This record gives sequence, structure tokens and C-alpha cells, in this order.
Amino acid sequence: MPAITPRQLPAHWDLPDMPPLLQRIYAARGVTSAKDLDLGLPALLPYQQMKGIRAAVELLLPVVTAGKRLLVVGDFDVDGATSTALAIRALHMLGANDVQYLVPNRFDFGYGLSPELVAVAVTMEPDLIMTVDNGIASVDGVAAAAQAGIPVLVTDHHLPGSTLPEAAAIVNPNQPGCEFPSKAACGCTVVFYLMLALRAEMKVRGLLPDAAPNMAQLLDLVALATVADVVPLDHNNRILVEQGLRRIRAGHASAGVLALLQVAGRESSRVVAADFGFAVGPRLNAAGRLDDMSVGIECLLTGDATRALNLARTLDDMNRERRTIEQGMQEEALKFLSRFDSDQNWPVGVCLYQHDWHQGVIGILASRIKEKVHRPVIAMAAGDDGLLKGSARSIPGLHMRDALDEVDKSAPGLIKKFGGHAMAAGLTLYESALQEFSQRFDEVCRRRLDDTQLQERLETDGSLSAQDFTLQLAHQLKWSGPWGQGFPEPLFSGRFRLVQQRIVGERHLKLVLQPEDSDQALDGIWFNVDTSLWPDQQADYAEVVFQLDVNEFRGRQSVQLMIKALTPTG
Repeated sequence: MPAITPRQLPAHWDLPDMPPLLQRIYAARGVTSAKDLDLGLPALLPYQQMKGIRAAVELLLPVVTAGKRLLVVGDFDVDGATSTALAIRALHMLGANDVQYLVPNRFDFGYGLSPELVAVAVTMEPDLIMTVDNGIASVDGVAAAAQAGIPVLVTDHHLPGSTLPEAAAIVNPNQPGCEFPSKAACGCTVVFYLMLALRAEMKVRGLLPDAAPNMAQLLDLVALATVADVVPLDHNNRILVEQGLRRIRAGHASAGVLALLQVAGRESSRVVAADFGFAVGPRLNAAGRLDDMSVGIECLLTGDATRALNLARTLDDMNRERRTIEQGMQEEALKFLSRFDSDQNWPVGVCLYQHDWHQGVIGILASRIKEKVHRPVIAMAAGDDGLLKGSARSIPGLHMRDALDEVDKSAPGLIKKFGGHAMAAGLTLYESALQEFSQRFDEVCRRRLDDTQLQERLETDGSLSAQDFTLQLAHQLKWSGPWGQGFPEPLFSGRFRLVQQRIVGERHLKLVLQPEDSDQALDGIWFNVDTSLWPDQQADYAEVVFQLDVNEFRGRQSVQLMIKALTPTG
């Protein structure tokens, strides 16, 4: 069982008119005043603080006022798809009539605006190229576009390297000199802010269409991207997610988002942030992983509900196929780790490669293995020309991009290219360099991580009293978010009597538990249990880490514990 630690609380907080338990939960997440709970649109950070946004607006004005042709170059994940769709829809709303998009197929072009992709872009004869969710590392691609006489507007949120592309304008909160406080903005948020700035400038110049568009109608896309891209939910991001969720619940979402919720079996009127991460995001991502993200983008662009539903069903089929492929890869990865005598002998930095692994699924494979072994993981698949494509996922304590940078500096030329964030990154290297890279990556991880950081820890919000196990509290916690990365859903721990336990659906543990010092019987469910970690069937009590949830069955609601960890105690 992971080590259980209580969340740290600030010395003081001022959250009146709120139950003490909820005050404590919020305070542990940095919410110390009512201002931190203001999730209204007026509380959003102003776009004027974003460096490069005025220059970007000047580049886009001829697109909406003079019929200039814009080519949006996106990315093949959820953030890239939503960014592409938002840019096109917003520009159309503002009067543009010649906006096209191009998203690189990951198997043919890889990530970003590469010179090879520019060669394709040139055939589309754009007056301006605008990157979304990529471009900050596209030094060569931007140079190739400039050589072809096409200016490039870069919008991105990824960390820049030592050299910035010589673009006509760059909008990225993480670029040097940008004072925008929310460095956790996703790519779609950056595009949304740019469209706000463009609309504002058009209003000042008297250029808005007669029916002035409300950019808030695109917040469902921003909310989806923010959660699916797993960026921290700082105050600004929580506003964006909450406002997007409210629009979806009110039925004011895009046809594509509503269709994706429908095929995932989620009610749009009751959607929460977790539905983006567990239901909508994976289906949208499946297109970019297995084929071409244009299917996902078209789903988000269409205003026709029937077409949206047909595209969503196609994405759902792709996601089922992705799951099957992923399951096989995961079994092979765990088989590799089982060769070691014990987990004490595992590499600290785990590099996994098999020649027939699917290049589009290695990212999710790295995430799954990282969750199981609580170590930084890089999963790799064979690309073209003797190159390996890698996807990296990290744990707290190791900045993945910095770790790859250290490897690169210690052995220049070993990595062909890399980029990313603290917790996730991508890279390309030659197959002949795999053994040396694996060794050097492990050495960097060993230097940067100690034994305590390799011990998985679950931070909890303490225990609940017997009278807290109510539907009222479960509902209150569910709707008190949005919860997500950096603002986690409330997690509790306590000692329970094990009344019943049985396996359902082959890999889920169904339980009936009683809180200590109470005769109340509570249902519990532990999804995707590792069969080697099933609790002792003879144990009478267990220490349990859980979320308080609402279970609905045949129209009836009851309290249910979503188990995250369980240790029998006799």
C-alpha cells in the first residue's frame, strides 16, 4: 500500500458560510479566501498580460477583414484538436472565410511544424501559418516557412528550448519575458485568449460583424482541453473549466462534445471535470493515436448533431481498438519488468521498447506503467530510418524535460530531438543509441530521486466521522470542484470492518464495509485491482483510502466508497 500522508494545511484561512470539512478541503488546496472561490468570467486574468498577443492580433486582422488565407497547424492530441477547432470556429464567427487546417500524421511527420510539413503547407498557398499547441520548438520549420515567403504565428504553451523560432509573432505564457501569471495554461487556452484579444481590437476599430459573437460559447472546448491535457488547475484554469462545464450542463455546448458525451454514456446535464479525462478525452485522442486527428477535429467543428454523432461513434470504435492494443503492450511491458528479481532491482528510470509496439499508444503505455511502478518511464516504438519515437512520463521530484536535457548535454547527439513539460515529454533517438540512452537516463534519475521519492504517497484529507457518510456530503463534494490536476478530488482514509468482498467483472473488487464504531453498511468498489494485491479474504478489518461517491442503480442513489488503496489489518 502507498504511504499515506495528510495534506498540509495553511496557518490561516477565511472561508465563512461553509461546512468545516469543506473549508479544510479547500484550504489544503491553497484556497484561503472567498476570492479564490470566485469562478466567474470577470475573474479571468486579462489577455493584455500575454506577451506577443498584440503582434499576433495584427497578423490575424487581415484574415478576418481582407480575406487573407490562414492555415492552422495543429497537434494530434486533445489539446491540439480543440485548439484547432476553436481557432477555426472563432475566426469564422469574426468574419474569416478562408481558414484551413493541417495536422501532421504522427507516423509520417511526427510532432510540430517540421520542414517536411511546411512543404505540404506550401501547396495549400496560405498567406499566414498559425501553429496551435506547437511551434515553440519548430525552429527549422518556421525558417522553412519564411524561406517560402510565409510568415508564421506561433501559439503554444510548451516550454521553449534555448533557441526560439524566428516567427512573426509568438504567444506562449512560458516564453521568456511573458508576465501572464498562469504558466499552466494549455494550448487551447492560449488560442482562446488570442481570440478574445482579436475580438476586442475589432470592436475598438468598429470591425465586428453585426451579430457580435460571444467567445464564451467556445469554453466547452477550453474546459475539455484543460482537463485532458492534465495541466494544473490553478485559479484561472478552474474558472475556464467551471464555465465550460456550466455551458455543457445548460445544453450550450458544441455538437461534437455533446456527441462524445453521449457515446461515452455520460449525461451532459450532469457532466463533471473527470468526464473529460476518463470519457471524452480518450475517445478524441484515439484518432490521433491510431489514425489521423482530422476525424476528431471534424467532430468538434461540425454544427450538425447527426454528423457529430456519427463521427463520435467512429472515435468510440477507435478507442476500443486502442484499448485492445494497449492491453497487449502493457502485458509485454510488465513481463519485461518481471525479469528482475524484485522491484528493488528495477531501474530508477525505466526505458521500455519493443519493435512491434504501436507508436500511437506508447504515451498511454508510459502513463500506465508509471502508475504501477512509481518511477519515471519512457516507452518507445520503432519509427522510420532507424529512429525510435519515445513518450516519457514522470513522477513528482523529477522534471522530465530537464532530465532529458541533462542526458543530451552529457552525450550530445545521443538524442535526435526532445521537448515537453515537467511531467511529460517526447523524444526521438537512433535505435543504435538505445542501450546508452537507457543507461544515462537511469543514472540521471538515480541522481535526482531518492528512496523516499520512489515510494508512492497518497495525500488524504484525513478521516470522516460516522455521520459524514451521507448522500448530502457526497453530492456536495462532487459539485464543489472542478477537481483535477493540482486540485485533487477529496480523498479520505479510515479503518473499516470488511463485511463482504468479491471479485466482479474479473478485475474489480466489490466490498461491503462498516466504519469503525458504526453499524452502517457501505458499498465500496475498487476498480482494476492488481490480482497479486487482493486483500486477505480472512481479514476482518482494513485501512482504506477512498473517495466518497454517489452510486445510482435503477433510479436509486446511495453512498459508495471509491477505493484507491486497501491494506488488511487483521
